[in-house]
Amino acid sequence: MLIDETGRMDEEIEYLQVKKPKIMEGIQPQKGWIEAIGGSMFSGKTEELIRRLKRANIAKQKVEIFKPRIDNRYHETKIVSHDNNEIFSVVVESASDILLLAPKDLEVVGIDEAQFFTEGLPEVCEILAGRKIRVIVAGLDLDYLGKPFGPMPALFAIAEFVTKVHAICPECGYLASHSHRITEGDELFLVGGKDEYLPLCRLHFYEKNPHLVKK
Repeated sequence: MLIDETGRMDEEIEYLQVKKPKIMEGIQPQKGWIEAIGGSMFSGKTEELIRRLKRANIAKQKVEIFKPRIDNRYHETKIVSHDNNEIFSVVVESASDILLLAPKDLEVVGIDEAQFFTEGLPEVCEILAGRKIRVIVAGLDLDYLGKPFGPMPALFAIAEFVTKVHAICPECGYLASHSHRITEGDELFLVGGKDEYLPLCRLHFYEKNPHLVKK
Protein backbone atom coordinates (compact mmCIF):
# COMPACT_ATOMS: atom_id res chain seq x y z
CA MET A 1 0.00 0.00 0.00
CA LEU A 2 1.34 3.48 -0.95
CA ILE A 3 1.36 6.31 1.63
CA ASP A 4 1.92 9.96 0.62
CA GLU A 5 3.90 12.62 2.47
CA THR A 6 0.97 13.40 4.76
CA GLY A 7 0.54 9.77 5.75
CA ARG A 8 -2.99 9.71 4.34
CA MET A 9 -4.29 6.32 3.21
CA ASP A 10 -7.92 7.32 2.58
CA GLU A 11 -7.95 6.48 -1.10
CA GLU A 12 -6.19 3.18 -0.62
CA ILE A 13 -8.50 2.17 2.26
CA GLU A 14 -11.58 3.11 0.25
CA TYR A 15 -10.26 1.13 -2.71
CA LEU A 16 -9.51 -1.99 -0.67
CA GLN A 17 -12.68 -1.92 1.39
CA VAL A 18 -15.08 -4.73 0.52
CA LYS A 19 -18.62 -3.41 0.46
CA LYS A 20 -21.71 -5.59 0.76
CA PRO A 21 -24.02 -5.22 -2.26
CA LYS A 22 -27.06 -3.13 -1.37
CA ILE A 23 -29.42 -5.82 -2.55
CA MET A 24 -28.12 -8.13 0.21
CA GLU A 25 -28.35 -5.62 3.06
CA GLY A 26 -30.75 -6.73 5.76
CA ILE A 27 -31.46 -10.07 4.11
CA GLN A 28 -31.09 -13.13 6.33
CA PRO A 29 -29.74 -16.44 4.96
CA GLN A 30 -32.60 -18.36 3.42
CA LYS A 31 -33.73 -21.70 4.80
CA GLY A 32 -35.63 -24.21 2.72
CA TRP A 33 -34.63 -25.17 -0.82
CA ILE A 34 -34.52 -28.09 -3.25
CA GLU A 35 -31.43 -29.84 -4.63
CA ALA A 36 -31.93 -32.24 -7.54
CA ILE A 37 -29.33 -34.85 -8.52
CA GLY A 38 -29.83 -36.68 -11.81
CA GLY A 39 -27.97 -38.96 -14.17
CA SER A 40 -27.79 -42.42 -15.69
CA MET A 41 -27.34 -45.76 -14.01
CA PHE A 42 -23.94 -46.09 -12.26
CA SER A 43 -23.33 -42.34 -12.40
CA GLY A 44 -23.05 -41.87 -8.63
CA LYS A 45 -26.45 -40.28 -7.93
CA THR A 46 -27.08 -42.24 -4.74
CA GLU A 47 -23.43 -41.90 -3.78
CA GLU A 48 -23.74 -38.12 -3.95
CA LEU A 49 -27.05 -38.15 -2.07
CA ILE A 50 -25.54 -40.25 0.73
CA ARG A 51 -22.47 -37.98 0.89
CA ARG A 52 -24.61 -34.87 1.40
CA LEU A 53 -26.84 -36.56 3.97
CA LYS A 54 -23.88 -37.88 5.97
CA ARG A 55 -22.41 -34.38 6.08
CA ALA A 56 -25.73 -33.09 7.37
CA ASN A 57 -25.61 -35.76 10.09
CA ILE A 58 -22.08 -34.71 11.02
CA ALA A 59 -23.38 -31.15 11.35
CA LYS A 60 -25.92 -32.55 13.85
CA GLN A 61 -28.87 -31.54 11.70
CA LYS A 62 -32.11 -33.48 11.97
CA VAL A 63 -32.26 -35.65 8.84
CA GLU A 64 -34.84 -38.06 7.44
CA ILE A 65 -34.38 -40.15 4.31
CA PHE A 66 -37.07 -41.74 2.15
CA LYS A 67 -37.12 -44.24 -0.68
CA PRO A 68 -39.92 -45.96 -2.67
CA ARG A 69 -40.85 -49.50 -1.68
CA ILE A 70 -40.16 -50.76 -5.20
CA ASP A 71 -36.42 -50.28 -4.69
CA ASN A 72 -35.38 -53.31 -2.65
CA ARG A 73 -32.36 -54.39 -4.71
CA TYR A 74 -29.75 -54.26 -1.96
CA HIS A 75 -31.72 -53.79 1.25
CA GLU A 76 -35.33 -53.44 2.35
CA THR A 77 -34.85 -50.26 4.37
CA LYS A 78 -31.38 -48.90 3.60
CA ILE A 79 -30.41 -46.71 0.68
CA VAL A 80 -27.39 -48.48 -0.82
CA SER A 81 -25.22 -47.21 -3.67
CA HIS A 82 -23.65 -49.48 -6.28
CA ASP A 83 -20.37 -48.96 -4.40
CA ASN A 84 -22.02 -50.32 -1.24
CA ASN A 85 -22.22 -47.03 0.64
CA GLU A 86 -25.39 -47.07 2.69
CA ILE A 87 -27.64 -45.09 4.98
CA PHE A 88 -30.89 -45.98 6.73
CA SER A 89 -34.13 -44.78 5.19
CA VAL A 90 -37.89 -44.85 5.61
CA VAL A 91 -39.70 -46.86 2.95
CA VAL A 92 -42.85 -45.26 1.52
CA GLU A 93 -45.54 -46.33 -0.90
CA SER A 94 -46.17 -42.88 -2.39
CA ALA A 95 -44.86 -39.32 -2.36
CA SER A 96 -47.74 -38.17 -0.15
CA ASP A 97 -46.54 -40.56 2.58
CA ILE A 98 -43.41 -38.42 2.93
CA LEU A 99 -45.48 -35.51 4.21
CA LEU A 100 -47.25 -37.77 6.68
CA LEU A 101 -44.02 -39.26 8.02
CA ALA A 102 -41.79 -36.20 8.01
CA PRO A 103 -41.54 -34.62 11.50
CA LYS A 104 -42.24 -30.90 11.67
CA ASP A 105 -38.80 -30.13 13.14
CA LEU A 106 -36.83 -31.70 10.30
CA GLU A 107 -33.96 -29.74 8.79
CA VAL A 108 -32.96 -32.00 5.90
CA VAL A 109 -34.94 -34.51 3.82
CA GLY A 110 -33.32 -36.93 1.38
CA ILE A 111 -35.29 -38.77 -1.31
CA ASP A 112 -33.73 -41.49 -3.48
CA GLU A 113 -34.95 -43.10 -6.72
CA ALA A 114 -37.24 -40.15 -7.38
CA GLN A 115 -38.15 -41.47 -10.84
CA PHE A 116 -40.25 -44.22 -9.23
CA PHE A 117 -42.56 -41.74 -7.55
CA THR A 118 -45.63 -40.19 -9.16
CA GLU A 119 -45.88 -36.72 -10.65
CA GLY A 120 -46.96 -35.50 -7.19
CA LEU A 121 -43.39 -35.62 -5.85
CA PRO A 122 -42.44 -32.09 -6.98
CA GLU A 123 -45.39 -30.64 -5.06
CA VAL A 124 -44.34 -32.61 -1.96
CA CYS A 125 -40.82 -31.19 -2.29
CA GLU A 126 -42.24 -27.67 -2.64
CA ILE A 127 -44.25 -28.12 0.55
CA LEU A 128 -41.20 -29.38 2.45
CA ALA A 129 -39.04 -26.51 1.20
CA GLY A 130 -41.83 -24.15 2.27
CA ARG A 131 -41.39 -25.55 5.77
CA LYS A 132 -37.78 -24.31 5.65
CA ILE A 133 -36.43 -27.80 5.03
CA ARG A 134 -33.47 -28.55 2.77
CA VAL A 135 -34.70 -31.18 0.30
CA ILE A 136 -32.20 -33.35 -1.59
CA VAL A 137 -33.67 -35.54 -4.35
CA ALA A 138 -31.83 -38.05 -6.54
CA GLY A 139 -33.05 -40.10 -9.48
CA LEU A 140 -32.64 -41.27 -13.06
CA ASP A 141 -33.30 -38.36 -15.37
CA LEU A 142 -33.85 -40.56 -18.46
CA ASP A 143 -35.60 -43.92 -18.78
CA TYR A 144 -34.30 -46.85 -20.80
CA LEU A 145 -35.85 -45.33 -23.94
CA GLY A 146 -33.92 -42.11 -23.48
CA LYS A 147 -37.01 -40.13 -22.47
CA PRO A 148 -37.36 -37.83 -19.43
CA PHE A 149 -38.26 -40.05 -16.50
CA GLY A 150 -41.32 -39.45 -14.30
CA PRO A 151 -41.17 -36.36 -12.07
CA MET A 152 -37.47 -35.67 -12.72
CA PRO A 153 -37.95 -32.89 -15.33
CA ALA A 154 -40.28 -31.00 -12.99
CA LEU A 155 -37.85 -31.46 -10.09
CA PHE A 156 -35.02 -30.05 -12.19
CA ALA A 157 -37.22 -27.06 -13.05
CA ILE A 158 -38.18 -26.13 -9.48
CA ALA A 159 -34.86 -26.94 -7.77
CA GLU A 160 -32.56 -24.13 -6.72
CA PHE A 161 -29.56 -26.42 -7.25
CA VAL A 162 -29.28 -29.04 -10.00
CA THR A 163 -26.43 -31.55 -10.25
CA LYS A 164 -26.00 -33.71 -13.34
CA VAL A 165 -23.67 -36.67 -12.75
CA HIS A 166 -22.32 -39.08 -15.34
CA ALA A 167 -21.10 -42.64 -15.58
CA ILE A 168 -18.39 -43.74 -18.03
CA CYS A 169 -19.31 -45.37 -21.33
CA PRO A 170 -17.51 -48.74 -21.50
CA GLU A 171 -17.53 -48.56 -25.30
CA CYS A 172 -15.43 -45.41 -25.66
CA GLY A 173 -14.58 -44.02 -22.22
CA TYR A 174 -16.64 -40.86 -22.76
CA LEU A 175 -19.24 -39.53 -20.31
CA ALA A 176 -22.32 -41.77 -20.20
CA SER A 177 -25.72 -40.10 -19.86
CA HIS A 178 -28.01 -42.96 -20.97
CA SER A 179 -29.06 -46.24 -19.33
CA HIS A 180 -29.14 -49.04 -21.91
CA ARG A 181 -31.26 -52.02 -20.93
CA ILE A 182 -29.52 -55.30 -21.76
CA THR A 183 -32.38 -57.60 -20.79
CA GLU A 184 -35.65 -58.22 -22.59
CA GLY A 185 -38.86 -56.57 -21.49
CA ASP A 186 -40.64 -53.32 -22.17
CA GLU A 187 -41.87 -52.42 -18.67
CA LEU A 188 -40.94 -48.89 -17.71
CA PHE A 189 -40.08 -49.74 -14.10
CA LEU A 190 -37.45 -52.46 -14.00
CA VAL A 191 -35.34 -52.23 -10.85
CA GLY A 192 -31.92 -53.65 -11.58
CA GLY A 193 -28.16 -53.34 -11.62
CA LYS A 194 -25.25 -54.44 -13.78
CA ASP A 195 -27.11 -57.49 -15.04
CA GLU A 196 -29.91 -55.34 -16.42
CA TYR A 197 -28.36 -52.02 -17.44
CA LEU A 198 -25.28 -50.58 -19.12
CA PRO A 199 -24.34 -46.88 -19.02
CA LEU A 200 -23.67 -45.51 -22.49
CA CYS A 201 -22.81 -42.20 -24.10
CA ARG A 202 -25.29 -40.67 -26.55
CA LEU A 203 -23.50 -42.08 -29.62
CA HIS A 204 -23.36 -45.69 -28.46
CA PHE A 205 -26.81 -45.61 -26.90
CA TYR A 206 -28.38 -44.78 -30.26
CA GLU A 207 -26.08 -47.18 -32.08
CA LYS A 208 -27.51 -49.98 -29.95
CA ASN A 209 -31.05 -48.55 -30.16
CA PRO A 210 -31.43 -47.35 -33.79
CA HIS A 211 -35.23 -47.50 -33.49
CA LEU A 212 -35.02 -44.64 -30.98
CA VAL A 213 -33.09 -42.27 -33.25
CA LYS A 214 -35.00 -39.02 -33.81
CA LYS A 215 -35.58 -38.32 -37.50
